[in-house]
Amino acid sequence: MADPRLPLEAPAAAGPAAHPTAGPVLDPAAGIAELDHDRARRRGYAEAVFCEGKSPAQLRAIATALRERHADGAPAGARTLFTRADEERAAAILDVLPDARHEPEARLLAWPPAPPEPIGGLVVVACAGTSDLPVAREAELTARYLGRRTELVVDVGIAGLHRILARVDTLRRAAAIVVVAGMDGALPGVVAGLVAAPVVAVPTSVGYGASFQGMAALLTMLNSCAPGVGVVNIDNGYGGGHLAAQIAAPRPE
Repeated sequence: MADPRLPLEAPAAAGPAAHPTAGPVLDPAAGIAELDHDRARRRGYAEAVFCEGKSPAQLRAIATALRERHADGAPAGARTLFTRADEERAAAILDVLPDARHEPEARLLAWPPAPPEPIGGLVVVACAGTSDLPVAREAELTARYLGRRTELVVDVGIAGLHRILARVDTLRRAAAIVVVAGMDGALPGVVAGLVAAPVVAVPTSVGYGASFQGMAALLTMLNSCAPGVGVVNIDNGYGGGHLAAQIAAPRPE
């Protein structure tokens, strides 16, 4: 991704030459989406495409617009992430962007496929249980494609505290930690009590009936006794990984 330490450029003067799409070029996504092609320059991170609720035809149009806009390469190393893409929607995107990296477990595609050279601090993603792994992988891949070194720690839920305690050295090397947990959602508070880095808590919808599709885990995380815990929405691995990547971004001297 673009180095967030770089200052934003002043906007170009208005007129036909001010924008690459000015003139008679037709946008393949017109009437479907207005893609924020400037976001990588403005924020340092490219726009992501949330695939749930979009038809395969709409995703083909969006992918075509991205391919045509960035025919000579994505700006400043930016990568576009397609999130929550089931097999049918992933196939539609790959029809247009066959070189995109597809991670079925995380329901995520990245284009261009190679992650950028990492800068900044380490992001550790800790996953409470194997059932939470798809959301954890979404978080880990998001942080990686936003330009951070990442490490995934799996199956360290509080039912066996020795498992997370055995990974304390890894956790303490992180600039930011994403903790993904369902059921009772207690793991982020445990981790936050062991480390100095900020903890981004991601509740998942994993659990039995009284988990209320992740509401129980969400409320536990919001009520964490340990300070330094921030919480994103249920199953929002992308949001958790993005926030951790921003926390771990390099800072100017």
